[in-house]
Amino acid sequence: MSALALSVLLSLVSAVAYAGGAILQERVAATTPEQRYVPLRRGAWWAAIALNGLGALLHVAALAYGPLSLVQPLGALTIVFALPMAALFVRRRAGATAWRGAIMATVGLAGLLSLTSASGAQSLDGAERLVLALATGGGVLALTVAAHAVHRHPVVRSVMLACAAGAAFGIASVFTKTVAVDWEEGTAFARHLPSLGVIAVLAAAGVLISQASYRGAGLAAPLSTVTVVNPVVAAAVGLTLFGETFRYGTMGTVLALGCGVVATGGLILLTSERIARETSTGSGGGQPASASEPEAASVAVASPGPVPAPAVPGPVEPWFRAEVLPAVPSQPVPAASAHRRVAHRHSRRRERIGS
Repeated sequence: MSALALSVLLSLVSAVAYAGGAILQERVAATTPEQRYVPLRRGAWWAAIALNGLGALLHVAALAYGPLSLVQPLGALTIVFALPMAALFVRRRAGATAWRGAIMATVGLAGLLSLTSASGAQSLDGAERLVLALATGGGVLALTVAAHAVHRHPVVRSVMLACAAGAAFGIASVFTKTVAVDWEEGTAFARHLPSLGVIAVLAAAGVLISQASYRGAGLAAPLSTVTVVNPVVAAAVGLTLFGETFRYGTMGTVLALGCGVVATGGLILLTSERIARETSTGSGGGQPASASEPEAASVAVASPGPVPAPAVPGPVEPWFRAEVLPAVPSQPVPAASAHRRVAHRHSRRRERIGS
C-alpha cells in the first residue's frame, strides 16, 4: 500500500472514530442531564474519550504519511459519517434538512481546507504564544458565559458552547504544531512545558465544553459546529501568524470565501432544523405534533380560570313524564231492532229446552 493510500485510510478511520465518540457523548448528555460537563461515572463517556483520542492519534499518523491538503478535508467527513451511524446504532434518524445542512457544512469545510496552502516550518515566539493563549482563554470563557445566559434556548446555547469547544481545539492544534517545530529544532524540553500546559488545558476544556454542548440539542448541530470551527480557527491563525496563504491567488481567496459561506449556511440549516423541531415539540405539550393531534381532538382540556359556584338545587323532576294519550274513538251503537231480535231468539231457545 502506498503512503498516499495509507494516509487516506487513516483519515477515514479517524473520522469514523470521531463520529463514534460524538454519538456516545450525545447519548450520555441525553441520559444524564444533571451532569453537564464531567459524567465520570458513565462508562460510555470514557469510551467516547477513548474514541476521540484514537481519532486524534490516527489523524496525526495520517499527516505523517500524506499532505495536509488531503488529510484535513477528509477529517470533515466526521459529520457525514455520524448521521448514518447514529441512525444505525442508536435509532436516531436525521431529517432531510439535517442531511442538507451536514453535506453543505462538509463540502464547504473541505473546499476551504483544500484551498489553504501550508508554509514552511514556523513557530511562535514567547510573546505571541502568551497573547494567543490569553485571547483564546478569554474568548472561550466569554462564549461559555454567554451560552449559560441563554439557557432557555437549548439550541443557541449548544451552538455557542460548540463554538467555544471548537476554538479551544483549534488553538490547541496551533500550539501542538509550534511544539513539534521547536522539537525538531532541538529546543530544550523545559521550554516546551508552558506550551504543553496550554495544550492540556485547552484540550481538556474542549472535551468538557463539547460534552455540555450535546445536552438538549441532538447530535448534528453541535458536532457540525465543532467540526467546522476547529480547523477554521486553526487556519485563521495560520494565515495571520504562520504566513500561510490560499492557493491560486485572488481567485483562491474568493473561492475560499465562497466555501466559508457554504459551510456557514450548512450550520444555519442544522441549527434552524433543530429549533423548528423543538418548537413543534413544545407546541404539542412535550410530544410531537402528529402524535398529540388525535389526543387533543378526543380530550377536552379545561382552560384555567375561576371555579364556578355550585348551582342551587331546584325541585326534583320525576324520572318519567306523563303523556296524554289520544282519545279512543267512540264505537257505533247497535240498532234497537237488532237487540230485540237477539233477545227473542234466546227466549224461544230457552222455551224449547225446558218443554
